[in-house]
Amino acid sequence: MTLTYKDVADIIKIIDASGCEEVIVELANVKIVVRRSSGTTIIPTATPLSPAEPQKYAEKPRHAERQIAPSGPPADINATDGGTIVRSPMTGTFYRAPSPKDPPFVDIGSIVKSGDSLCSIEVMKLFTTIMAETDGQVTRVFAQNAELVQVGQPLFKIEAIRA
Repeated sequence: MTLTYKDVADIIKIIDASGCEEVIVELANVKIVVRRSSGTTIIPTATPLSPAEPQKYAEKPRHAERQIAPSGPPADINATDGGTIVRSPMTGTFYRAPSPKDPPFVDIGSIVKSGDSLCSIEVMKLFTTIMAETDGQVTRVFAQNAELVQVGQPLFKIEAIRA
């Protein structure tokens, strides 16, 4: 049995929604290890095994870990001045437009209603559209197009429109 990107993405979604600290998925020729750790993000990797390696593999796990330094919010973010900060719900690649040929979902000055598309975040070839949570005007775009964003990282600032 082989795993597709969709299978791995589904596994990661299930893990992300749970309170598990570590999950190990082991098939005949693939082992995926995902661990939570404060201050780091663990990127799971699949390592193919030769038929003679399973016992050796069990004794000495071979998984790749890449630490991603958490990026703190810019110093001038202040939601208490009447604006709403839209934060990333996941770690992934931030895209301002549906495709490279299309215009951005929103720009600074765009008027949005709750439920309007603001951007998309790609994780393992799966795109999640991030929606506005409130009505207002986009006054700030914090992330750059095609930039890696972390969970909780500010993406947009939306301020209520004054009548």
